[in-house]
Amino acid sequence: MCDVGYRIWHRGYCAGNEGNHSVRISDDRVLCTPTGVSKGFLAPDQITVVDMDGNQIDKKNKMKRTSEVLLHLQIYKARSDIRSVVHSHPPHATAFAMANIPIPEGIHPEAEVFLGKVPMAAYATPSYKELGESVLTVMNQETNTVMLGNHGAVCFDSTLMGAYYKLEILDAYCRILLLTIGLGQINQLTPRQMYDLLEVKAKFGMPDARIKTAMEGGIGKENHGYLKAFPQKKKK
Repeated sequence: MCDVGYRIWHRGYCAGNEGNHSVRISDDRVLCTPTGVSKGFLAPDQITVVDMDGNQIDKKNKMKRTSEVLLHLQIYKARSDIRSVVHSHPPHATAFAMANIPIPEGIHPEAEVFLGKVPMAAYATPSYKELGESVLTVMNQETNTVMLGNHGAVCFDSTLMGAYYKLEILDAYCRILLLTIGLGQINQLTPRQMYDLLEVKAKFGMPDARIKTAMEGGIGKENHGYLKAFPQKKKK
């Protein structure tokens, strides 16, 4: 928990006391980061323990659990396969959330394999149960990353490192996307290339329902918001 917190802080995915992460350790117990502490300076005795209703169990701990643990708990309750949640504000990805531009699809192989489709949840006030509700409305059994409108991102996995890696991949991908705008062009994968890529993904044990519409060009239809940012070529 502390090591991942340092990685998140060191990579600049959170500032000040931002962000939070958790690990589900049993059916009714979750370890989570405390409120008011930089994720780069966490100590083991600061990690808190809560039940599935958000009640802090370790009463002797002077630290209070993060107020956003309710988001984590709603995700855990929705998917029994998820054992860890990481929420932070990676700057390149958060730029897409603030612009309300969906994360583009059908461009980068690694993003397609490790992230898949990344939905955008409507803005909801942080620390309120509505934030988790907005996430649940857009996620399904294949989702591992959700953008939070005007807020940041939340990633989840069966392990803490797996959830952290998704956060890292997400921000790296978004940084690349923003760099391509400066180059003035982007090359999107063809339907055939996407189909073949998702077949490879399935062989890795990560089935992706989008393969059903890949050959029909169904992937990348929501990319128009991102593509609009490219310099428009003047007509002769």
